[in-house]
Amino acid sequence: MSNLRVAKTEEFDEIFSILENSFPPDEYRTYEGQKALWNHPKYTVYVIPDDESDCIKAFITVWKFENFAFIEHFAVNPLYRNQGLGSLILHEIMNLLPCQICLEVELPETDFAKRRIGFYERNGFFINHYSYAQPPYTKEKQPVPLLMMTSGSQISKEQFDGIKETIFKEVYQTANK
Repeated sequence: MSNLRVAKTEEFDEIFSILENSFPPDEYRTYEGQKALWNHPKYTVYVIPDDESDCIKAFITVWKFENFAFIEHFAVNPLYRNQGLGSLILHEIMNLLPCQICLEVELPETDFAKRRIGFYERNGFFINHYSYAQPPYTKEKQPVPLLMMTSGSQISKEQFDGIKETIFKEVYQTANK
């Protein structure tokens, strides 16, 4: 057991620091934008704390919708990588949320992206080969071509379109273009 729990407000700065160090700038909101989500009813940040050092080992952000959940960000603190925490967290989230879980991954154009996709595949996720790009979080940022992965199985184009529409409207607050 990993002691996964909902994050505390006072942990936000440390979580944001891990986020900044784990994702390219176009793949996350500004500090203020991220903090504004903290109390959104469909959004939850889970963490695994290190009880001995009082720091965060890893975090995962989840949007819960009627028929699926969306993992927006998931990162392990560099000090705790390669210890199996990622798989542990994914399995705990899958047990906690007994529904289809979706997440985005970068296109398999680099060794790192290929390893990340392999990690998710080993943990029960499947690539859906439909055209997808993360809309820009702000007008200063760029869209990011990505792939959607889903837990349990691949999904139909119709299911994909419905999930994409919900994510664009609720997470990115943009029209599905």
